[in-house]
Amino acid sequence: MTDFKVIAFDADDTLFVNETYFAEAEEKFCGLMSDYLSKQSISQELYRVQINNLSTYGYGIKGYILSMIEVALAISENTLGVAAIEKIIQYGKELTQKPIELLDGVAETLEALHGRYKLVVATKGDLLDQRRKVHNSGLGKYFHHIEVMSDKQEIDYADLIQRLEVKPEEFLMVGNSLKSDVLPVLALGGHAVHVPFHTTWEHEKIHHQIVHPNFYNYSNIQEVLKLVP
Repeated sequence: MTDFKVIAFDADDTLFVNETYFAEAEEKFCGLMSDYLSKQSISQELYRVQINNLSTYGYGIKGYILSMIEVALAISENTLGVAAIEKIIQYGKELTQKPIELLDGVAETLEALHGRYKLVVATKGDLLDQRRKVHNSGLGKYFHHIEVMSDKQEIDYADLIQRLEVKPEEFLMVGNSLKSDVLPVLALGGHAVHVPFHTTWEHEKIHHQIVHPNFYNYSNIQEVLKLVP
């Protein structure tokens, strides 16, 4: 057992479903642009443009849709009609209106931890969208603080931990991304739990095993309760 003071949770695909909806939007986009390139080529180009645009737009729906429009104009050689652009914009609006689907064990875990630890959301994405999802999920009552981060590097976590006035070893991060939720926290001396989602965005994948005394790999978020007295 470790004397944690703060337990932080990623939001998308840790607390509620997210990547599934983005995959559905990409499927529609590939169908819309199927006269120009194969589905695989369109997906590869969209991914490339998304990554290139992260420094400009950051993470989230708005940057995703702007990247779609950029790709659509490029592969159509600027011949795409207004109606198609309107469809792409509609894909983005649909993403903001998706139902909030809690993942298994989330509510029970937060209920068990609430009042015993300072619970925070530490997530990437669009500020308005992430706050909306946390509010609409009914989980907002459990959290002391919601932190929507521009990125999840060591410096971002170090800043968060400092503002929460705890030591790194008193901080536990729970998330579905080894790259964003685990490695930076371990590097600072904190603790991290990986709860994988059934699908992961390519940008969040790593291709090596993690061996670290502060790392825990669980199949369900409720197993986090094993770490607390």
